[in-house]
Amino acid sequence: MYLCEVGTHAICDAGLWPYHTSERVGGLRMLRSVVAGMLVMWDCGFHSFDMAYQTIQRKAHFLGRLPAHVKPKFVRALSDGSYLAYIYPSDYQRKKRGEHLLVRVIEYTIDDPNRPGHGEHHRLVTSLLDAELYPAHTLACEYHQRWEIEITIDEVQTHQRLPNIPWRSQKPVGVIQEAYGLLIAHYALRFLMHEAALQADLDPDRLSFTNALHIIRDAISDFQMTAPHQLPRLYQRLLNDIAGHRLPEREGRSNPRVVKRKMSKFKLKRPHHFHWPQPSKLFLEAVVILN
Repeated sequence: MYLCEVGTHAICDAGLWPYHTSERVGGLRMLRSVVAGMLVMWDCGFHSFDMAYQTIQRKAHFLGRLPAHVKPKFVRALSDGSYLAYIYPSDYQRKKRGEHLLVRVIEYTIDDPNRPGHGEHHRLVTSLLDAELYPAHTLACEYHQRWEIEITIDEVQTHQRLPNIPWRSQKPVGVIQEAYGLLIAHYALRFLMHEAALQADLDPDRLSFTNALHIIRDAISDFQMTAPHQLPRLYQRLLNDIAGHRLPEREGRSNPRVVKRKMSKFKLKRPHHFHWPQPSKLFLEAVVILN
């Protein structure tokens, strides 16, 4: 389970537990690293009354998807099309005692036929109650930045770690130790990329993770053999090299939600999916708030 910063792809916290541990349990444990002022985003599988309540108790905010079976109690409509509502714990005794939480619900759809989720009814729930400070359309667009964590997972599992080589340890404790070592290395790499992006006045998304990984690997021996008084100059050169490998600005892209082997609700990948139609408008233009 990862707690990942969207803007920098830095993994702030991670937990490794047996596979039968519920993702909701893991999500609640990740709140240990949430501090005041953060906005925590999660998918509908993590939604629970306790998840929302404990996030607020840590003086942070949340923005997540509502599962279809959750029916908030309407309170009043807001000017931007969203509305205030109450959510309750699933436990009957707690609900009977009057436990509830005031939240804001945002309902929207996507009107671009070439994007996933076109025409579907999406619902978000958030603790950001002020419609003027946090417009519904802005929050709906920002929520989709949550998918940056999928890129982070790819960085760790595909590019940083050689996927065909198993863990060296033969014991669970040793495997956990190796996994945390891998994550610490990823954090260090992303820290350097963030430093390079700041100096070059760039979004960290514009820097290539793969190139940065190769540059830092090659530079380790140079740092080991360099005199201490020359390390600052070498460090600056390292940052310049990382910033020099820039990716093109991201364009609107869309891929079909299909799988190579049928093991989930997604459709099986077919030849026509290789030439999938691309979006006809920007994402922020495709989001339509429902009243």
